[in-house]
Amino acid sequence: MNDSVTIRTRKFMTNRLLQRKQMVIDVLHTGKATVPKTEIREKLAKMYKTTPDVIFVFGFRTHFGDVLHTGKATVPKTEIREKLAKMYKTTPDVIFVFGFRTHFGGGKTTGFGMIYDSLDYAKKKEPKHRLARHGLYEKKKTSKKQRKERKNRMKKVRGTAKASVGAGKKKG
Repeated sequence: MNDSVTIRTRKFMTNRLLQRKQMVIDVLHTGKATVPKTEIREKLAKMYKTTPDVIFVFGFRTHFGDVLHTGKATVPKTEIREKLAKMYKTTPDVIFVFGFRTHFGGGKTTGFGMIYDSLDYAKKKEPKHRLARHGLYEKKKTSKKQRKERKNRMKKVRGTAKASVGAGKKKG
């Protein structure tokens, strides 16, 4: 991990209802293109005294923070997670960072992050797509032909009958 990456947090909030800490993250990464989310999770885990598996780094229009990265394209999220873990004295696995946007001209990135009290709370509260990014959720696969056949069967019925058609035939 490169120490030229600086992470600052602002708008810190403890959300007891969702058993997590939320904040805006600013990452400054001089001479480095990007910072992986895993690194961000690990740094957040050290900062907030928790494990990295309960930290989710993500973002919407709400900002998690700014990342200054002079001379770099962007900072990997793994590096951001590691720095946040160090800042908040926790582990990167409970830190989830997302929604990072690099400012025009580079050098500064802003995103959003959450630090959960435990990995169990994170698995309950986080959306499936963010859990899948951390390898905590596996989406079940159906073949394209099965999806197409189900769609065509559902077109033939109306209302709540679509649910029973979508379930398929019962074995018995």
